[in-house]
Amino acid sequence: MVSSLPATTLAGIDRALLDDLSDAVRDVVERVFDTVAQTRAVCTARLAAVAAEGRRPLSADLAALRPHLTSRLRQGGLVSGLGFVAAPGLLADTDTLLEWWQADAAGQVTPLLLDLEGSDSPYADYTHWEWYAHPHDTGRRIVAGPYVDYLCSDEYSLTFSLPVVSEGRFAGVAAADVYLRHFEATVAPLLRRLPAPARLVNARGRVAASTDPHHLVGSLTKGFDFAALHAGAALPTAQGGLALFPCGETSLLLVTPTA
Repeated sequence: MVSSLPATTLAGIDRALLDDLSDAVRDVVERVFDTVAQTRAVCTARLAAVAAEGRRPLSADLAALRPHLTSRLRQGGLVSGLGFVAAPGLLADTDTLLEWWQADAAGQVTPLLLDLEGSDSPYADYTHWEWYAHPHDTGRRIVAGPYVDYLCSDEYSLTFSLPVVSEGRFAGVAAADVYLRHFEATVAPLLRRLPAPARLVNARGRVAASTDPHHLVGSLTKGFDFAALHAGAALPTAQGGLALFPCGETSLLLVTPTA
């Protein structure tokens, strides 16, 4: 059964320290989402301009996003890929499109070129990916992953995505990729501030960063009923020797032992 947590301490960890840590992780995540939100704003403005002309957008219209995407990627930071993924049927001249740009380790920014044509293309349907499906189905943002990003980089990644709406309808997602190794390098020093092993997990319990050698990134956290969270269980909570703390509205959870 899920239970409430004591207000002061947990396994010798000061509750104020846990709150500070979850806030620090939230700030890292929110900085990435700020970039995604800026991208969404540029995309929404472009789609609105096209709608004002009384026509459906074309793939060429999305070229207006490129100065923003390339400029942001050249600034460095956690974001390794950035762009807009169109909803099928949005564009008049093609069924699907990713206006997506990536930065390599040397800072070189290049477009992602995928063959999206034909049912035999492995990239033809991207709507099943969680970073697309969740904003489409719920109208809410998501930190998807960690997962191996076969679509863009073949890297273990997190994808931060927001729904894009045009004329009251879902038009696609604005999103950013963050390599998991870069994310973990950023948040691991925060986790090391705790006197006990800790890890960050997504809403399904998959580890995104860890200072616990028994729970490596990519592994699943067991011993907790994550379905209860989806059913509306309040956070923070404790169960099966684990305590979960929210990191703001990020969907990431801080996991620590209760004893």
